Amino acid sequence: MRAKFFVSLWSLLLASALVAAPSFSAPSESDFLIVPTEKIVWKEADAGAKMAVVFGDPSKPGMYVIRAYFPPGVMSSPHFHGEDRHVIVVQGTWNAGTDDSWDPKATTPLKTGTYMFHKAGAVHYDGSAGDEGAMVQIVGMGPSKTTFLFPKEGSFGKPRKLN
Repeated sequence: MRAKFFVSLWSLLLASALVAAPSFSAPSESDFLIVPTEKIVWKEADAGAKMAVVFGDPSKPGMYVIRAYFPPGVMSSPHFHGEDRHVIVVQGTWNAGTDDSWDPKATTPLKTGTYMFHKAGAVHYDGSAGDEGAMVQIVGMGPSKTTFLFPKEGSFGKPRKLN
């Protein structure tokens, strides 16, 4: 009788676990988004810099992925963002400055594959300080807000020591 009780209890527990367990199946095509390089839509920015939204919408709540291309010698002017950002260098050498000087000599050169975290509110400037262009991929949670410290300098341009 005791054995019959445990078999019944075990059967009930197993049946409950199988009903409550998630089912795992192969993902459908709708579970993946593929954006081939040739389908990325680039928009012109100041001084020849280009920006492209790869995923999401930076102006709305939720995750977004953008790419930024900086031609040789062009950097963003000192600014900060309202949200944390994760940056990966995908092409060239990207130079990151972590103050408001806009001095290309005060930047850290980051090679292809390097990751950098930008904390919300941290003043910085970045781009290409050399003879080659640089491209980065940026991931954040929107809505995104960028505040430039020196609006008269524009968003992008030829860096020079400001202070």
